[in-house]
Amino acid sequence: MIDIKNPKRLHNLTMMPFFIIGFCGFIAGFGWLLSPEPWLLDESANIILLDENYDALFAENINRNLPSYLKLLYRFFGWWISLIGMLTFGFTYVTRLGTHVSRITIQTIYLVGLTGVTVILLNYIPSTHFLYLSLFLWLNLLLSIFAGLKLKKYDY
Repeated sequence: MIDIKNPKRLHNLTMMPFFIIGFCGFIAGFGWLLSPEPWLLDESANIILLDENYDALFAENINRNLPSYLKLLYRFFGWWISLIGMLTFGFTYVTRLGTHVSRITIQTIYLVGLTGVTVILLNYIPSTHFLYLSLFLWLNLLLSIFAGLKLKKYDY
């Protein structure tokens, strides 16, 4: 159980989830950067969303450049997600989330962002395995919020 009377433990439980979230973002982004066909990382969910398999989609002459276009979009997305992960990790490292303002700032940003991402996942690609990652990120965020609320009484 969480020792809610120990401010050091509460501080660690507030901060560590954001190191984990930042690391997950960094690694996920590099997955999209390094994959030769990054759209296949979530192929089954994408096929359901597109209502078409990739072979049929790429076979049409009008779509001859679509693989290159998708690769570019996913590379951009990979850099973007990796950057968000590095920023999260960096912000957490530099501030150590040692003030109420630093904690509430990053927690609010992630609360809004994860809500938006989860709504998109549930509404458009509910069969994606990224829902498991989303759940993991939610658990980390909620742990940080819980510990941060308990830690607030120790702030000066």
